Amino acid sequence: MRKPNYLSLTLPARINVLGNPSDALEGAHAVISAAVDIRAGAFVEEAEQLTFEALRRQGDGWVVTERLSADPHNLSYDGHFDLPKGAINRLCGYTPELRELIARRPFKIATWSNVPRQSGMGGSSLFVLLTLAALRVFYDLDPLRHNDYVLAELTQRTECQELGITCGFADRYVPLFGGLAYMDFRDKLYHRPIKTEPYVTYERLDGYVPYLPLVIVYTGIFRDSGDVHGRLRPRYLEEHERYLAQGGEPPFMVRVMEEVGATAWRGKIALLEGDWATFGALMNENHRLVNEMMRYCGFQEGAGWANNLLIETALAHGALGAKLTGAGGGGSVFALVRPGEEERLADVLLRTARQHGLERAQVFRCQIARQGLVLEVGG
Repeated sequence: MRKPNYLSLTLPARINVLGNPSDALEGAHAVISAAVDIRAGAFVEEAEQLTFEALRRQGDGWVVTERLSADPHNLSYDGHFDLPKGAINRLCGYTPELRELIARRPFKIATWSNVPRQSGMGGSSLFVLLTLAALRVFYDLDPLRHNDYVLAELTQRTECQELGITCGFADRYVPLFGGLAYMDFRDKLYHRPIKTEPYVTYERLDGYVPYLPLVIVYTGIFRDSGDVHGRLRPRYLEEHERYLAQGGEPPFMVRVMEEVGATAWRGKIALLEGDWATFGALMNENHRLVNEMMRYCGFQEGAGWANNLLIETALAHGALGAKLTGAGGGGSVFALVRPGEEERLADVLLRTARQHGLERAQVFRCQIARQGLVLEVGG
């Protein structure tokens, strides 16, 4: 098969609708997540040497905001393009012959994103996924050995093991597979090597739900989900191990995460029955538990003052449910509303954000992105 000399790829952001943050803490539970139509992308083409570029849209074109040329044999992490470099290093560990292929036929990857930085919508994972998906096609790698499940798992290992980011699996699966999905993380608590633990079970639900009436608010407050999970996950693992060894009543983190996970399977039942009132109530319960858990782990403001402010505002103005999209502390929240109420609530939430000094806040009225990876091949 002739290898392409040009690729264009895009991937959608994601929101965790119910059950989070169990993908990072408890590998016996589940999450409902949705891919949403805010995208990041990459352009890939042959080059004289391995090159990374960051792009920003300007008018009808693009401007390069940062560029780096690198030796594929020496991709060290220095804060510049670490996510795509980590993706290359991790994939070369899985497919050792790839590094020489890159050395013999270098490429340039230019990335862009419409996902706000540190917004809690999985934006950092998109750069890893885009790089892995591009390499699979650009070098005509075996599509079975490098299937989408493997790319999602490699993305989690890239962030966790290459770059030291505490993370789970939802952000790494949803952008590739797309849609609205119920994900089962059973037996994935310890993040073992690929193929020594199950892949995520990814069950599409969007065939039952033609439209999900959501309003997403990005607070404009930067937060690193790895920092949040880096405090929650060790606490959970310590209590989980003690519980397994000693028995008795479940410790706080074990009990709360079981309750968080239950919101996902209960929410699936409500979703399939079109019971939006129950679904919204489960969102509220999920958020209450996360707030409680974060305070327990030393976050004095729980899920964060801005997040809680906007969630309370949404509920006061008729939302059926509201909660975090990601790890908390900053990032984004979203609200489930009755169809037709999206614009009114979006105006209220943006006005509230501005009144409280959140000048970088943005409001999105998103659709479910039914297609995950979109790929165009040239040459």
